[in-house]
Amino acid sequence: MIKFITTLLALFMFSTSYAKEVKVGIILGFTGPIESLTPGMAAGAELAFNEASDSGALLGGSTVSSIRADSTCIDSAAAASAAEFLISQGVTAIMGADCSGVTGAVLSNVAVPNGVPMISPSATSPALTTAEDNGLFFRTAPSDARGGEVLADITNDRGITSVAITYVNTDYGVGLADVYEAAANARGIEVTAKTAHEGDKADYSAEVGVLSSAGGDALVVIGYLDQGGNQIIQGSLDSGAFDTFVLSDGMIGASLTDTFGSDLDGSFGSMPGSLGAGAMKFKAYAEANGVDPSVYVGESYDAAALIMLAMCKGGSDDSATVAANIMDVANGPGTKIYAGELKKGLDLACAGFAVDYDGATDVNFTEVGEAFGAFLEKGIVGGQFTDVAQR
Repeated sequence: MIKFITTLLALFMFSTSYAKEVKVGIILGFTGPIESLTPGMAAGAELAFNEASDSGALLGGSTVSSIRADSTCIDSAAAASAAEFLISQGVTAIMGADCSGVTGAVLSNVAVPNGVPMISPSATSPALTTAEDNGLFFRTAPSDARGGEVLADITNDRGITSVAITYVNTDYGVGLADVYEAAANARGIEVTAKTAHEGDKADYSAEVGVLSSAGGDALVVIGYLDQGGNQIIQGSLDSGAFDTFVLSDGMIGASLTDTFGSDLDGSFGSMPGSLGAGAMKFKAYAEANGVDPSVYVGESYDAAALIMLAMCKGGSDDSATVAANIMDVANGPGTKIYAGELKKGLDLACAGFAVDYDGATDVNFTEVGEAFGAFLEKGIVGGQFTDVAQR
């Protein structure tokens, strides 16, 4: 009996001595062309961080302090400076960044030199697949190498035979436009024009004019819903150039339909997402905790959860340990862990048992640490985005 009490006392002293505040960064474009999406994404990540803190199961009862920084989505220098700020605050890992160009800048200029892992919930450029990352970069959203194919399939299935393409002149826009164009051509869809647009102009009448002259059954808008892409849609509607739009994931969000309403009925697009059991569990869990499970929110929750589980599996919150264990907790084998079950996962992982985190988006990584992922076909009906099918 005395030995048993002594053992319990020793375990208690270990847990209380280990308990600490773990700092994790969140870097997203809180200003810029997707600023209407990022508050929800941050809330999704913080939902997982709070779940880990409240569980009492993280590294002897440690708690998580998340620190936000603004990537701007489009300014690589500003994003790198924001990430350096997070490093100066002592973060052990980063949830983010968001847009592909700034994600690459943060990875090469900040994360790799400082040995800090980062998991992006939304950077989808195919170029990131081969980025030099020293095993530090992961993403819970699938690459546009597949996303462009899916969007072309949906276009073809909708009976569209010709399109004009406008794409934002960023890593994201260039990469996705190239994949989509090749996929459209392979399916017999005529591409009448393919032109870049900048994301921060006051007037897009010249771009709309070129696209209008080329014509097509629909205009493919590969861009951002809060800057550039929305203005091109406005110009196209005003001029009568196009009334059907094929939308990339960066164009999908409530602010677009809030602006245009039923004028966009019949338009469609795609985004990473699932209609599976994990997604439905996350939807219920997020809504019960006051979080809107909208665009890239599930991917953000999953990115944060993977960081927490990797800490437990490695038994430490140091950056190298987190990076070394992310793949194992993402791919298993082990006990399946879904959204809202982070305490269960942390209890198991911290006790040395294997876990296989599926989370909100059926997480499963390729050998380079990016999600295989599923896609949702989205349609606009009655001025609102609706889920059509999983692809």
